[in-house]
Amino acid sequence: MPNPDSKPKSKPLGKKAIGPNLTLEKLCGEVIVCGVDEAGRGPWAGPVSAAAVILPARRLPKGIDDSKKLNAKAREALEIEIKDRALAWAVAFASVEEIAELNILHATGLAMRRAVEALTPQPVIALVDGNYRFPLPCEVRTVIGGDGLSLSIAAASILAKTARDRLMVEMDGLYPGYGFASHKGYNAPTHQQALKSLGPCPIHRQAWGPIKALLQGDLLEDLEELAD
Repeated sequence: MPNPDSKPKSKPLGKKAIGPNLTLEKLCGEVIVCGVDEAGRGPWAGPVSAAAVILPARRLPKGIDDSKKLNAKAREALEIEIKDRALAWAVAFASVEEIAELNILHATGLAMRRAVEALTPQPVIALVDGNYRFPLPCEVRTVIGGDGLSLSIAAASILAKTARDRLMVEMDGLYPGYGFASHKGYNAPTHQQALKSLGPCPIHRQAWGPIKALLQGDLLEDLEELAD
């Protein structure tokens, strides 16, 4: 017979997957808030992109998340929905020449500022992914891991990624042989081999280690070591 004094064992609760939401946006108060994120800080070639997005409180697209957690098809579908439902959105770039002149950190800030400045209406607060407080034309609040916490930042990460990917596919047509359509300018075996056989093209970041080594005539067996 069961012991009446014994307590029933509770079933372990599984962890619910918690994705980005509007909590951080709501904590900013009754002001216009945008999310800001970048794409393309690490590649060997191509510009860095940034996007800024102001989302509505309702009618949000389902499935918005950190762009790195989504496949290309999901990002492209969400890009359309985000642009359709956002109160405002903008995408901007900083060129390879600007990256060389300013360095990648400040070029990223330039792309972010261009994106925020293009928004109408202008935000009062920008939630920016990461821990660096870029100089933007409004108050900046940094959020480490923001693309996994804030829906506005996650939406911006999707727009920045899809815009840059599309541009790199176009660059593949202008500069064939490097594989830009597949690796988008990042380190990849096909990219390494193309650099060894073809040398850098105009959209390569020629101040970066692997590219600089080739320009100086140092044929290295493993370019990947310089990318670390």
